[in-house]
Amino acid sequence: MIVMRPVSLNDADQILELIELASFGLTTLPKDAELMQRRIRESQRGFDKVEGEPPLGEAFLFVAEDLKTGNVIGTSGMITKVGGFEPFYAYRIENAVHESAMLKIRKEVPTLHLVADHDGPCEIGSLFLHPDHRRSGVGRLLSLGRFLFMAEHPNHFDETVIAEMRGVIDQRGRSAFWDALGKHFFEIDFPKADYLSIVNKKFIADLMPQHAIYIPLLPAEAQAVIGQVHERTRPALRILEQEGFSSSGMVDIFEAGPVMTCQRDRIRAVRESFTTAIEQITDEAIDSPPHVIARADANFLACVAPLQILASCGLKIQSATALTLGVRVGDTVRAVAVRADKSK
Repeated sequence: MIVMRPVSLNDADQILELIELASFGLTTLPKDAELMQRRIRESQRGFDKVEGEPPLGEAFLFVAEDLKTGNVIGTSGMITKVGGFEPFYAYRIENAVHESAMLKIRKEVPTLHLVADHDGPCEIGSLFLHPDHRRSGVGRLLSLGRFLFMAEHPNHFDETVIAEMRGVIDQRGRSAFWDALGKHFFEIDFPKADYLSIVNKKFIADLMPQHAIYIPLLPAEAQAVIGQVHERTRPALRILEQEGFSSSGMVDIFEAGPVMTCQRDRIRAVRESFTTAIEQITDEAIDSPPHVIARADANFLACVAPLQILASCGLKIQSATALTLGVRVGDTVRAVAVRADKSK
C-alpha cells in the first residue's frame, strides 16, 4: 500500500536521491541538502499552524511512501499564498494592437509583460514521482490528496490556486526560451538561474526587463516553446485539466511553461469531496471505483482504495485501508473519486 503523508526530516536523504532522477526545471525541489532541510522545516511549521489561520504563505510538502519497502517514491506540495516580500513573477501574454489607416493594416502582436504579484494566489507544485511508479495511480494520489487537505482547511488557502508547469528543457538543462531572453539580462545559464530563484528572488527584480517583449522578435525555437510543457509534465497537466484547471494566460519567466489556474472551490476534488464516519471495516473485497481517502483530523494521511457508502450514509472500507490510515469505526474521513463521474 502507498500512503501520502506530511514530509519529515528523516525523508531528506531519500528525497534528494529521488529528485536526482529528475531533469532540470523542478524549481521547488532543490538538489541541495541544506535547502532541502530548510524546505522540510518550513513544511513542518506550516502543518503546525494550519488550524484557524488565514493564508500567510505557509508551505506544505507531502511524500508518498511505499509501506512495504519504507521508500519515499514521490512528492507534492503547495503554498497557501505566494507573494509578500518575495513576489510571484510571471509573464502575462497580451496582444498589442498596431493599426495604420493609411495602409489599411491592423495587426495584433503578442507580447510578454512582466507580472510581480505581492498578494498572490495559492500555488501547488513539487509534484515528482519515481519513474518505476508512474502510471500506477500514485501521481493522482499526490495531486488529489493535497486538494483533500485544502478542502478540509479551505480558509487557510487563497481562493485562487495556480500551478506553474515545467516548461520545455532538454537533458543538458538548456531552455530555448531562456537562451533567447533571460540569458541576455542575467548572463547565467538556465540551471543556475533556476537554483538562484529558490535561494533569493531579488536578482529577478534587479535585472528582469520591465518593458513589454514582442514575441515575434524572439527566435522561432523560443517562440515554439512558449506555453508548452515538458514531456514528463504532461500527465500532471492532464490531471489538473480534469480537475478544472485552465491556462491563466501567463507563463514562467525562465522557461515559459504555462501557469494553470482554478478557483479553489471549483477544483473538482475540493467541490466533490465529502466527509463521513466509518461505519464498517471489512476483510472482503469492495466493488467500487478507487477513491482518495484521507483522515479528517490533524494527522493527515491519504491513500487510494475502494469504499462503499452505506444506506445510513456511513462508510465501509477495507481492513488494509483502515490499517494504512490508522483509523477505526467511528472515525471521520474525507474522500473523493480518483476520476470524475462522466455521467454527471
